[in-house]
Amino acid sequence: MSKHLQNEIDKLKQRILQLGALVEQSVYRAIQSLEERDIALAKSVIDGDSAIDDMEVDIEEDCQKILALHQPVAHDLRLIIAVLKINTDLERIGDATVNIAERTLFLSDRPRVDIPYDFPGMAKKALSMLHKSLDALVNLDVAAAQQVIAADDEVDAINRDIYVRTEECIRNHPEAAYSYIHLLGVSRYIERIADHASNIAEDIIYMVEGRIIRHHAGEMQTIPPPPKLN
Repeated sequence: MSKHLQNEIDKLKQRILQLGALVEQSVYRAIQSLEERDIALAKSVIDGDSAIDDMEVDIEEDCQKILALHQPVAHDLRLIIAVLKINTDLERIGDATVNIAERTLFLSDRPRVDIPYDFPGMAKKALSMLHKSLDALVNLDVAAAQQVIAADDEVDAINRDIYVRTEECIRNHPEAAYSYIHLLGVSRYIERIADHASNIAEDIIYMVEGRIIRHHAGEMQTIPPPPKLN
C-alpha cells in the first residue's frame, strides 16, 4: 500500500468514527427527550440530523475518490466497501433518532400515560451494541463484532414483549390508544438501531475475514402484528 493511500484510509477511519460518535449522541439525546418530555431537546435531535446527513455524504464521496484514484485491492478494498455500508447504517440510525424525537413532540401535547416499558434499558442495550461495534471497527476485533450480533436477540425479545404490553395497555386504556401506538413506535425504532449495529458488526467481520455472514448470523425472529385500536 502506498503511503498516500494509507493516509487516505486513516482519514476515512477517523471520519467514520466521528460520525459514529455523533450518531451515538443523537440516540442518547432522543431517548432522554422522551423520558423527560423535553421538547427543546427533541427539536435539537431533529435539527441535528442535517449534520449527520452531510457527514454521511462526505464519507461516501471520500470512498468514491479512494476507489477511483487508488484502485485498492484485497483488504483495502474490503475496508472501503465495509465503510460505505457502515456509513449507510449510521445514517439510518440517525433517521431512527429523529423518528423517536418526533414521537416525543407528539406525546408532549397529550396527557401523560404510564409507560410500562423499560425504554432506557432497551436503549442502553442498543447503544452498547453500537458502541461495541465501533470499537470493533477500531480494533478490527471479530470476537467483539460477534458479541454485538449475539446481543441483538436480547433487544428483539424486549421489542416482542413491548408489543404484548402495548396490546394490554390499549385494552385497559382505550382513550390513550394513540399514545401507546406512538410509544410502540419508539420500541420499534430502538430495535432498528440495534439491527443497524448488528449490520455494522457483520460488515466488520467481512472487512477482516472476507466472510459475508448476513442472513446467516442468527435465526429470523417473528414479530407479531401491531395491536388493533379496537
